[in-house]
Amino acid sequence: MKQKISIEKGEGIYVWDEEGKIYIDFTSGWGVTCIGHANPVITDALLDQGRKIIQNPNSGLTYSPARARLLSLLEGILPPNLTRVFFTNSGAEANDAAIKLARKVTGRPDIISTYQSFHGRTISTTSATGQAKHRDRYSPLMPNYRFVPYDNLEALKRSLDENVAAVIIEPIQGEGGVRVPSKEYLKEVDALCKKNGSLLIMDEIQTGFFRTGPAFVTGSCGVKTDFLTMAKGIAGGFPFGAFALSEAVAKKLEIGDHGGTYCGNPLGCAVSYAVIKHLMDNNISRNVEEMGGLALDRMSLWKNIYGNLIADIRGKGLLIMIEFQSEDVATNVKNECLIRGLFVTQTQGNGIRIFPALNIKKDELEKGLLIIEKAMKNI
Repeated sequence: MKQKISIEKGEGIYVWDEEGKIYIDFTSGWGVTCIGHANPVITDALLDQGRKIIQNPNSGLTYSPARARLLSLLEGILPPNLTRVFFTNSGAEANDAAIKLARKVTGRPDIISTYQSFHGRTISTTSATGQAKHRDRYSPLMPNYRFVPYDNLEALKRSLDENVAAVIIEPIQGEGGVRVPSKEYLKEVDALCKKNGSLLIMDEIQTGFFRTGPAFVTGSCGVKTDFLTMAKGIAGGFPFGAFALSEAVAKKLEIGDHGGTYCGNPLGCAVSYAVIKHLMDNNISRNVEEMGGLALDRMSLWKNIYGNLIADIRGKGLLIMIEFQSEDVATNVKNECLIRGLFVTQTQGNGIRIFPALNIKKDELEKGLLIIEKAMKNI
């Protein structure tokens, strides 16, 4: 079913089209509207900062109080070994910069990524994405990318050599189907990189800022990554991103190695600060764990009731995947949900990804889950 919908406004997890029909949004605008639509926290920050200054004169020479406040806030939630932060306009830009700088720091050309990964839509990050459907149509791609299976240490060991500048990896694959690795996988990847003299780039664009419970998966599992890339939930829907890096890596960089006209502009920094502070002040981590647990508990019952439709249910926090037995089933469920007023995201053909606003309430979550259940009953 191809249906074009024009959304006029939103509030919290709800959006309205131009005809006034109301929908529940279980996609949070591709994972960015982490505190819901049209949250006053964001609009107030936009207005307050917009009345002062939006873009610095001669950025890089001049800085701003908004940027300083955001840096100080991030220091409290980033893994402690990541002491430097550079702000970007998107997650793809953050990944692109990390790849570029890893090559500069190590003097090595190759980057290892994983199959089913997704790292962005620039030509460099498309080349780093381990899905042919996102990559092959843009040939010729950037050279010097290798791919190994996700959650497979032996394959990574075989691929690591003296030409590998970095390994780029998602702590949980999002676009790839919400693939949660085995418990020690990320720590072992870290150890293998250090042994080989390669850097580790953790892509937390989808998992960062409490999406799975902790602020970052990287910090919660004890990995000492060299780069950590961020976007999506960093500013609640305002286009913004960042990457953090270790002091050891930062010492090998020079002024001018990276930059950007809008990077770290006061408006983006003010919005990001307001969103992250709201997430922290309202203990969103706890809400994510509680609502995610509730959702997964309820969905676990579906596997018995709708076993003819569902192949697997997996995820962590409020990043959840329902894998269906076929693409046709997933498409039919998605379309039925839309008819009943619920936006969900179809992923990897036969899956539906659930990633609502992180401040979703119990009754709102249950209302959306009930729509999915009714959609499956109607298949």
